[in-house]
Order: sequence, then structure tokens, then C-alpha cells
Amino acid sequence: MERLPMEKVAVIPQDNYYKDHSHISLEERQQLNFDHPSAIEFELLVEHLKNLKQGTSIGMPMYSYLTCMRSEETIKINPMNVVIVEGILIMSQEKLRNLLDIKVFVDAEADDRLVRCIHRDILERGRNVREVLERYEGSVKPMHEQFIEPSKKFADIIVPQGGTNEVAIEVLATMVLSKLK
Repeated sequence: MERLPMEKVAVIPQDNYYKDHSHISLEERQQLNFDHPSAIEFELLVEHLKNLKQGTSIGMPMYSYLTCMRSEETIKINPMNVVIVEGILIMSQEKLRNLLDIKVFVDAEADDRLVRCIHRDILERGRNVREVLERYEGSVKPMHEQFIEPSKKFADIIVPQGGTNEVAIEVLATMVLSKLK
């Protein structure tokens, strides 16, 4: 996004579409498997993407990782020439894949994924190392193997080395910029 004109590109994070769990206790919400496709309201995401493609603005949900609930507020997203839909489970959903012009799989080594989980969950979600490792072994890693890794076959482009691959980032940015012209 640093290389793109922000006023012409919309970003839709999959994580904003986590289902609302305000009807259960915080303790129960913290035990949910957020790495399974059933945790995401993909139907709403597909509907929103169709609306954007048809030129209609959407109210994108806002989700809190700390409370595991959606906010009452939404974020207005206007139709743009380019809409980037990002998330680890995006390509596991056929209806969503069919709406995407270019499908990119950002590949990262297992060690790198674990380190990112540790940093993110401790700093942003208030978990301790033991909790992070238990969650990683219990749900993150198995869900990656079951849903995320197999979805790689649907990618048009596979970016090795995660977000540190400067050449791939430059190629993707150039592709998006050419689409904007």
C-alpha cells in the first residue's frame, strides 16, 4: 500500500468479517477457533465485494480482537478501481475466489508464521507465550495445513518469503498501478 495511491485503492481485510460473538461470554469467545473458515462471515464479504464491483458503497464491519466482538460502527468503503481483499482464508472460498481478478498467495515459512503469531498475540491481543503456543499448536497450525496451504493451488501468483520479498512487492505494485491507468 505504501507504493499505491490510497485514494484509488480500497483494502478489505478478511478479519473484519469475523462473526460477532457478543451473545457468549468473553471466556467462551477467547476459546473459539478463529482460524477455521466457519469463523468468518464469508457470505457478507462476498455480498460486499459484489456491491463494490457494481459501484455501491458498503459499510465494512469493524472487529475487535480483544473483545472478540464486532463494533456497532462500520467503516464506509467506496467503490474503487482496485479493491484488495486480504486474509489467510480468502482463497479457501470458491464464491469469493470467483470474484477476484488476481489471486495472490503470500507464502511464509512455518517458523516465520509462528514468530508473527507470538509477536501479534502478545503485543496486540494480550496473550502470554504459553497461550500463544497452545493456540498455535491447537488451531493455527492445523487450520493452516487443512485450509490455507491447500488454497495455494488457486493462486495466480505465489509470493515466497512472505512480506519481505521486495521484488514480488514491486511487481504487484506495478500491476496494480497499471490497472489504475
